[in-house]
Amino acid sequence: MDSQRPPVCDYEGSAYQTTFWEQGGRSYEDRVEAIALKRLLPATGKLLLEIGAGAGRNTPRYQGFERVVLLDYSRTQLYQARQRLGDGQRYLYVAGDVYRLPFVPGLFDATTMIRTLHHMADAPLALRQVRRVLQPGATFILEYANKQNLKAILRYLLRRQAWSPFSPEPVEFARLNFDFHPKTVRSWLEASGFALQRQLTVSHYRIGLLKRLVPTSILVFLDSLAQLSGDWWQVTPSVFARSRAVGETPLAEGDAFFQCPACAYGPLHQEGERLPCPDCGRQWPFHDGIFDFREPAA
Repeated sequence: MDSQRPPVCDYEGSAYQTTFWEQGGRSYEDRVEAIALKRLLPATGKLLLEIGAGAGRNTPRYQGFERVVLLDYSRTQLYQARQRLGDGQRYLYVAGDVYRLPFVPGLFDATTMIRTLHHMADAPLALRQVRRVLQPGATFILEYANKQNLKAILRYLLRRQAWSPFSPEPVEFARLNFDFHPKTVRSWLEASGFALQRQLTVSHYRIGLLKRLVPTSILVFLDSLAQLSGDWWQVTPSVFARSRAVGETPLAEGDAFFQCPACAYGPLHQEGERLPCPDCGRQWPFHDGIFDFREPAA
Protein backbone atom coordinates (compact mmCIF):
# COMPACT_ATOMS: atom_id res chain seq x y z
CA MET A 1 0.00 0.00 0.00
CA ASP A 2 2.77 2.47 0.86
CA SER A 3 6.01 2.22 -1.08
CA GLN A 4 7.73 4.37 1.56
CA ARG A 5 7.13 1.89 4.37
CA PRO A 6 10.15 -0.14 5.51
CA PRO A 7 10.08 -3.83 4.59
CA VAL A 8 8.44 -6.19 7.08
CA CYS A 9 9.77 -9.58 8.14
CA ASP A 10 6.79 -11.89 7.69
CA TYR A 11 6.61 -15.25 9.49
CA GLU A 12 3.44 -16.23 7.62
CA GLY A 13 3.26 -20.02 7.27
CA SER A 14 6.32 -20.52 9.47
CA ALA A 15 6.61 -23.29 12.06
CA TYR A 16 8.89 -21.03 14.09
CA GLN A 17 7.41 -21.91 17.47
CA THR A 18 7.88 -25.62 16.85
CA THR A 19 11.19 -25.73 14.96
CA PHE A 20 13.02 -22.93 16.79
CA TRP A 21 11.69 -23.21 20.34
CA GLU A 22 10.08 -26.57 21.00
CA GLN A 23 12.45 -28.71 18.92
CA GLY A 24 15.42 -26.35 18.61
CA GLY A 25 17.16 -27.03 21.92
CA ARG A 26 16.44 -23.56 23.31
CA SER A 27 15.08 -24.34 26.74
CA TYR A 28 17.98 -22.40 28.27
CA GLU A 29 17.20 -19.25 26.26
CA ASP A 30 13.50 -19.49 27.02
CA ARG A 31 14.01 -19.87 30.75
CA VAL A 32 16.53 -17.04 31.14
CA GLU A 33 14.27 -14.73 29.15
CA ALA A 34 11.42 -15.63 31.50
CA ILE A 35 13.59 -14.60 34.46
CA ALA A 36 14.44 -11.27 32.82
CA LEU A 37 10.79 -10.55 32.07
CA LYS A 38 9.74 -11.33 35.63
CA ARG A 39 12.37 -8.94 36.96
CA LEU A 40 11.34 -6.09 34.69
CA LEU A 41 7.55 -6.41 34.41
CA PRO A 42 5.27 -4.39 36.69
CA ALA A 43 3.46 -6.62 39.16
CA THR A 44 0.06 -5.51 37.89
CA GLY A 45 -1.44 -3.53 35.04
CA LYS A 46 -4.54 -3.04 32.94
CA LEU A 47 -3.69 -3.27 29.23
CA LEU A 48 -0.43 -4.63 27.80
CA LEU A 49 0.58 -4.65 24.13
CA GLU A 50 2.85 -7.52 23.12
CA ILE A 51 4.57 -6.55 19.85
CA GLY A 52 5.88 -9.50 17.90
CA ALA A 53 3.81 -11.89 20.00
CA GLY A 54 4.24 -14.75 17.54
CA ALA A 55 2.56 -17.93 18.76
CA GLY A 56 2.20 -16.58 22.30
CA ARG A 57 5.33 -18.07 23.85
CA ASN A 58 5.69 -15.24 26.38
CA THR A 59 2.04 -14.25 26.73
CA PRO A 60 1.26 -16.45 29.79
CA ARG A 61 4.02 -14.58 31.62
CA TYR A 62 1.91 -11.40 31.71
CA GLN A 63 -0.42 -12.73 34.39
CA GLY A 64 -0.47 -9.45 36.31
CA PHE A 65 -2.27 -7.65 33.47
CA GLU A 66 -6.02 -7.62 33.05
CA ARG A 67 -5.87 -7.72 29.23
CA VAL A 68 -3.16 -8.50 26.69
CA VAL A 69 -3.17 -7.48 23.03
CA LEU A 70 -1.07 -9.82 20.89
CA LEU A 71 0.23 -8.06 17.77
CA ASP A 72 2.08 -9.84 14.99
CA TYR A 73 2.33 -9.40 11.23
CA SER A 74 1.73 -13.11 10.66
CA ARG A 75 -1.83 -14.41 10.86
CA THR A 76 -0.60 -18.00 11.11
CA GLN A 77 1.44 -17.13 14.19
CA LEU A 78 -1.65 -15.54 15.73
CA TYR A 79 -3.73 -18.62 14.87
CA GLN A 80 -1.22 -20.69 16.83
CA ALA A 81 -1.45 -18.24 19.72
CA ARG A 82 -5.27 -18.57 19.72
CA GLN A 83 -4.97 -22.34 19.82
CA ARG A 84 -2.55 -22.05 22.73
CA LEU A 85 -4.36 -19.37 24.73
CA GLY A 86 -7.97 -19.57 23.60
CA ASP A 87 -10.53 -16.80 23.11
CA GLY A 88 -12.18 -14.65 25.71
CA GLN A 89 -12.03 -11.15 27.11
CA ARG A 90 -8.43 -11.33 28.29
CA TYR A 91 -6.68 -11.77 24.92
CA LEU A 92 -7.08 -9.77 21.73
CA TYR A 93 -5.36 -10.87 18.50
CA VAL A 94 -4.26 -8.21 16.00
CA ALA A 95 -2.40 -8.65 12.72
CA GLY A 96 -0.58 -5.43 11.98
CA ASP A 97 2.56 -3.51 11.15
CA VAL A 98 4.69 -2.02 13.93
CA TYR A 99 5.52 0.92 11.67
CA ARG A 100 1.80 1.82 11.56
CA LEU A 101 0.31 0.57 14.80
CA PRO A 102 -3.50 0.45 14.49
CA PHE A 103 -4.20 1.88 17.95
CA VAL A 104 -5.22 5.32 19.19
CA PRO A 105 -2.57 7.34 21.08
CA GLY A 106 -2.11 6.82 24.80
CA LEU A 107 -3.92 3.48 25.01
CA PHE A 108 -1.57 1.04 26.79
CA ASP A 109 0.03 1.14 30.22
CA ALA A 110 2.75 -1.35 29.21
CA THR A 111 4.33 -2.80 26.09
CA THR A 112 6.85 -5.55 25.44
CA MET A 113 8.92 -6.14 22.30
CA ILE A 114 10.92 -9.36 22.68
CA ARG A 115 13.02 -10.82 19.84
CA THR A 116 11.38 -8.38 17.42
CA LEU A 117 13.51 -5.24 17.07
CA HIS A 118 16.20 -7.27 15.30
CA HIS A 119 13.83 -7.50 12.31
CA MET A 120 13.38 -3.71 12.10
CA ALA A 121 15.01 -1.98 9.13
CA ASP A 122 13.88 1.34 10.66
CA ALA A 123 14.11 0.74 14.40
CA PRO A 124 13.72 4.44 15.39
CA LEU A 125 10.40 4.63 13.50
CA ALA A 126 9.17 1.51 15.29
CA LEU A 127 10.15 2.94 18.68
CA ARG A 128 8.36 6.22 17.96
CA GLN A 129 5.22 4.26 17.13
CA VAL A 130 5.51 2.35 20.41
CA ARG A 131 5.76 5.61 22.34
CA ARG A 132 2.72 7.04 20.54
CA VAL A 133 0.38 4.29 21.78
CA LEU A 134 1.67 4.37 25.37
CA GLN A 135 0.31 6.42 28.24
CA PRO A 136 2.68 8.81 30.04
CA GLY A 137 4.56 6.82 32.67
CA ALA A 138 3.89 3.50 30.93
CA THR A 139 6.47 0.70 31.00
CA PHE A 140 8.26 -0.45 27.85
CA ILE A 141 10.33 -3.64 27.96
CA LEU A 142 12.56 -4.02 24.93
CA GLU A 143 14.83 -6.92 24.03
CA TYR A 144 17.37 -6.45 21.28
CA ALA A 145 20.21 -8.35 19.64
CA ASN A 146 23.54 -6.88 20.73
CA LYS A 147 26.29 -6.50 18.12
CA GLN A 148 28.85 -5.82 20.89
CA ASN A 149 28.76 -9.37 22.25
CA LEU A 150 31.84 -11.34 23.27
CA LYS A 151 31.69 -13.73 20.32
CA ALA A 152 31.54 -10.86 17.83
CA ILE A 153 34.37 -9.05 19.60
CA LEU A 154 36.61 -12.11 19.48
CA ARG A 155 35.81 -12.81 15.83
CA TYR A 156 36.58 -9.20 14.94
CA LEU A 157 39.89 -9.17 16.82
CA LEU A 158 40.87 -12.44 15.14
CA ARG A 159 39.88 -10.93 11.76
CA ARG A 160 37.20 -13.54 11.17
CA GLN A 161 34.49 -10.93 10.53
CA ALA A 162 34.64 -7.66 8.64
CA TRP A 163 32.19 -5.52 10.61
CA SER A 164 33.18 -3.90 13.89
CA PRO A 165 31.17 -4.69 17.03
CA PHE A 166 32.24 -1.30 18.41
CA SER A 167 30.79 0.94 15.69
CA PRO A 168 27.36 2.49 16.36
CA GLU A 169 25.51 1.53 13.18
CA PRO A 170 23.33 -1.61 13.00
CA VAL A 171 24.71 -4.63 11.16
CA GLU A 172 22.41 -6.66 8.90
CA PHE A 173 23.95 -10.15 9.06
CA ALA A 174 21.06 -11.68 7.07
CA ARG A 175 18.13 -10.08 5.29
CA LEU A 176 16.01 -8.21 7.85
CA ASN A 177 18.09 -9.56 10.74
CA PHE A 178 19.95 -6.81 12.58
CA ASP A 179 22.28 -6.54 15.55
CA PHE A 180 22.44 -3.19 17.36
CA HIS A 181 24.98 -1.36 19.50
CA PRO A 182 23.69 -0.74 23.05
CA LYS A 183 24.60 2.97 22.97
CA THR A 184 22.69 3.39 19.73
CA VAL A 185 19.59 1.72 21.15
CA ARG A 186 19.77 3.89 24.26
CA SER A 187 19.99 7.02 22.11
CA TRP A 188 16.97 5.90 20.06
CA LEU A 189 14.95 5.28 23.21
CA GLU A 190 15.75 8.73 24.58
CA ALA A 191 14.93 10.41 21.26
CA SER A 192 11.61 8.54 21.10
CA GLY A 193 10.42 9.75 24.51
CA PHE A 194 11.65 7.07 26.89
CA ALA A 195 13.73 7.22 30.05
CA LEU A 196 15.86 4.13 30.56
CA GLN A 197 15.41 2.56 34.00
CA ARG A 198 17.21 -0.78 34.00
CA GLN A 199 19.18 -3.14 31.75
CA LEU A 200 19.68 -6.90 32.05
CA THR A 201 22.18 -8.91 30.02
CA VAL A 202 20.74 -12.27 28.98
CA SER A 203 21.98 -15.54 27.44
CA HIS A 204 25.55 -15.30 28.75
CA TYR A 205 26.08 -19.02 28.05
CA ARG A 206 24.50 -19.31 24.60
CA ILE A 207 27.23 -21.67 23.44
CA GLY A 208 26.35 -25.02 21.91
CA LEU A 209 29.09 -26.98 23.69
CA LEU A 210 28.17 -25.54 27.09
CA LYS A 211 24.49 -26.30 26.59
CA ARG A 212 25.36 -29.90 25.73
CA LEU A 213 27.76 -30.47 28.64
CA VAL A 214 26.24 -28.44 31.49
CA PRO A 215 22.76 -29.14 32.86
CA THR A 216 20.29 -26.47 31.78
CA SER A 217 19.24 -25.70 35.34
CA ILE A 218 22.83 -24.78 36.26
CA LEU A 219 23.23 -22.53 33.21
CA VAL A 220 19.93 -20.84 34.00
CA PHE A 221 20.99 -20.21 37.61
CA LEU A 222 24.34 -18.77 36.57
CA ASP A 223 22.70 -16.59 33.95
CA SER A 224 20.18 -15.30 36.48
CA LEU A 225 23.08 -14.00 38.56
CA ALA A 226 25.03 -12.57 35.64
CA GLN A 227 21.97 -10.70 34.36
CA LEU A 228 22.33 -8.29 37.26
CA SER A 229 25.48 -6.80 35.69
CA GLY A 230 23.45 -5.39 32.81
CA ASP A 231 23.63 -1.76 33.93
CA TRP A 232 27.44 -1.94 34.06
CA TRP A 233 28.27 -3.56 30.73
CA GLN A 234 26.50 -5.26 27.82
CA VAL A 235 28.52 -7.99 26.09
CA THR A 236 25.86 -10.71 25.74
CA PRO A 237 23.97 -11.54 22.53
CA SER A 238 20.69 -10.41 24.12
CA VAL A 239 19.93 -7.30 26.19
CA PHE A 240 16.68 -6.48 27.99
CA ALA A 241 15.93 -2.83 28.73
CA ARG A 242 13.08 -1.40 30.81
CA SER A 243 12.12 2.20 30.06
CA ARG A 244 9.40 4.58 31.14
CA ALA A 245 7.39 6.71 28.72
CA VAL A 246 8.09 10.36 29.55
CA GLY A 247 6.53 13.63 28.48
CA GLU A 248 2.98 14.92 28.35
CA THR A 249 1.17 13.01 25.62
CA PRO A 250 -2.54 12.35 25.03
CA LEU A 251 -4.49 9.64 26.80
CA ALA A 252 -6.99 7.47 24.96
CA GLU A 253 -10.52 8.69 25.62
CA GLY A 254 -13.40 6.50 26.73
CA ASP A 255 -13.62 3.26 24.78
CA ALA A 256 -11.39 4.47 21.93
CA PHE A 257 -9.14 1.63 20.83
CA PHE A 258 -8.35 1.16 17.12
CA GLN A 259 -7.31 3.76 14.58
CA CYS A 260 -6.86 3.45 10.83
CA PRO A 261 -3.22 2.57 10.10
CA ALA A 262 -3.48 4.17 6.64
CA CYS A 263 -4.80 7.64 7.51
CA ALA A 264 -4.58 7.65 11.35
CA TYR A 265 -8.31 8.36 11.78
CA GLY A 266 -9.70 7.12 15.04
CA PRO A 267 -11.40 5.69 16.83
CA LEU A 268 -12.74 3.01 14.52
CA HIS A 269 -15.89 1.09 15.42
CA GLN A 270 -16.53 -2.51 14.50
CA GLU A 271 -19.47 -3.27 12.22
CA GLY A 272 -19.89 -7.03 11.93
CA GLU A 273 -16.72 -8.44 10.40
CA ARG A 274 -15.32 -5.06 9.32
CA LEU A 275 -13.89 -1.93 10.90
CA PRO A 276 -14.68 0.80 8.35
CA CYS A 277 -12.72 4.03 8.31
CA PRO A 278 -15.11 6.93 7.67
CA ASP A 279 -12.22 9.19 6.68
CA CYS A 280 -10.38 7.25 3.95
CA GLY A 281 -13.00 4.58 3.23
CA ARG A 282 -10.79 1.57 3.89
CA GLN A 283 -12.38 -1.43 5.56
CA TRP A 284 -10.29 -3.54 7.90
CA PRO A 285 -11.41 -7.17 8.30
CA PHE A 286 -12.12 -9.15 11.43
CA HIS A 287 -11.96 -12.86 10.68
CA ASP A 288 -11.48 -16.02 12.75
CA GLY A 289 -10.96 -13.98 15.91
CA ILE A 290 -8.20 -11.80 14.44
CA PHE A 291 -8.37 -8.08 13.64
CA ASP A 292 -6.37 -7.72 10.42
CA PHE A 293 -4.80 -4.31 9.71
CA ARG A 294 -2.21 -5.46 7.16
CA GLU A 295 -4.29 -4.80 4.04
CA PRO A 296 -7.85 -3.47 3.73
CA ALA A 297 -10.65 -5.75 2.64
CA ALA A 298 -11.48 -5.76 -1.06
